[in-house]
This record gives sequence, structure tokens and C-alpha cells, in this order.
Amino acid sequence: MLVSAKEMLDKAKAGHYAVGHFNINNLEWAKAVLLTAQENNSPVILGVSEGAGKYMCGYKTIVGMVNGMLENLKITVPVALHLDHGSYEGALACIEAGFSSVMFDGSHYPIEENIAKTKELVAICAEKGISLEAEVGSIGGVEDGVVGKGECADPDECKMIADLGVDMLAAGIGNIHGVYPDNWAGLSFDTLAAVQAKTGKMPLVLHGGTGIPTDMIKKAIDLGVSKINVNTECQLSFAAATRAYIEAGKDKSGKGFDPRKLLAPGFEAIKATVKEKMELFGSINKA
Repeated sequence: MLVSAKEMLDKAKAGHYAVGHFNINNLEWAKAVLLTAQENNSPVILGVSEGAGKYMCGYKTIVGMVNGMLENLKITVPVALHLDHGSYEGALACIEAGFSSVMFDGSHYPIEENIAKTKELVAICAEKGISLEAEVGSIGGVEDGVVGKGECADPDECKMIADLGVDMLAAGIGNIHGVYPDNWAGLSFDTLAAVQAKTGKMPLVLHGGTGIPTDMIKKAIDLGVSKINVNTECQLSFAAATRAYIEAGKDKSGKGFDPRKLLAPGFEAIKATVKEKMELFGSINKA
């Protein structure tokens, strides 16, 4: 059964580790992440962007697939199904479809509008037992076509949003989505420490977890980050393993073209990447 992310993140914050949020793009992705979580006794968050939601034929299709997998694969670790960077309408649609957690990204609105919309969603989510993530200060990089350069959030604005009763907060600390450029300045730990000081026990979220050096990840967790989002890294490892399989001509021998065989190396590569992240985040055996 899907659960809200609130309890797993509160536990992570208190225990100084982070729960991985892994974006899913299809059946292989969801299955790989769920099996890895179960094998490593780790809580996990399956992230779905609005673009991936469209690609997978809508939120109800995703809820049906994930619920079916939880039962069929006998998954007993806590699993949250979470909308990533949702619009206000997207959040409502996911709540309706049966997601157990949503993110409303109002960071591109003026702070007053971000507050008003977040407030409405806090009331709806509280009533249904769904966890809610909000964002202050846009995260850089390309996210479903929106480009940002890695801004730092205003700690006072973070407190205003945290005080509304959200369950987790994504604050921009110089992080970006996708692959980090060579001239990236690194995470702003001063911003993170200031946000943490203002928001107290609130679990903080680090978006754009791909390519941040491990020492920075560990320091961010020490400073209150309890949820780390990973997407690009799984896509890159999946693509590299699939390329190697085809370049070795394995799709041309026997029934190597069968998608179950063709996609198997990529599936295993996702599992390996997810496990590596769970080890780094400290969530293994924390289910």
C-alpha cells in the first residue's frame, strides 16, 4: 500500500539520513526502483513529473501500475508515489488519481501567490493524508522545458511557506536539474544552514541530485536535507547499458531483440544506480 512521505522523511530528518526520490519513466523504471528498495530494506519515493505522467498515459494508469507492482512483487518497505514539480492543477489531478504525495512548485509565482495556492493544497492534502512538498527559489537546469540557473532561496520566504503546514520544502541552494556544467559554483551551504535555522524540523529536499559530489551530498544531509531527487543519473546508466548491449550485437543473436532481453541490461543498470544512491543517502535498512 502506498504511504504518505511524511513519516519516512520525519524519521530521516531525525536520523540524519535521506530518502531517495527516483523518477520513474515506465514499467522497467518503477519495477527496478521498487525491487532495489525491497532488497535493501529502504524506504523509497517514486517521482513522476507531469511530462512523464503524460507519457505513461495519465496518473490513473501510473497508480494502477504501481499498486499492482506493490502487490505482485510483495513490497513491504514504505513507498510513496509523488508528483514532481507539479502545477496547481497537476497536484489536484494526482490527489484525485490516488497519489500518496504531491509537490506543488509555486516558485515561479510571486511569493504571495505561492503562499495562497500552497495554503489551499495544505488543507486538501491534510484531509486526505497525502504529504505535500512546496518549493521556494527555483531550481536551475531544464525541468520539463523550464530553464533556471540555480538560484538561492530567501530563508524568510522559506519560513513563510514552511509555516503553512507543508511536510517538506525544496529550497534552491544553487542546485540544478540535469548534468552539472563545468563552471558550476557548488551548493550554497550558507543558504542551506540559514533555511534550516528558520524551518527547524521541516525535512528539506535537494533537487538535481545527479552529479553533486558525494562530500557535498553528505554535508547537505548533515544540514537537514532528508529527501534527494535523482533522475538523470538513472537515465544515463540505462542508456549506457542499452547501448553496450546493442553495440555488442546481442540484439541480433537468438531472440536478443525481445524487449524483455533488450531492456534487461538497462534495468539492471538502474538497480545498481539506485542501490549506490541509497548507500550514499544512508537509507539502507531504515524501512
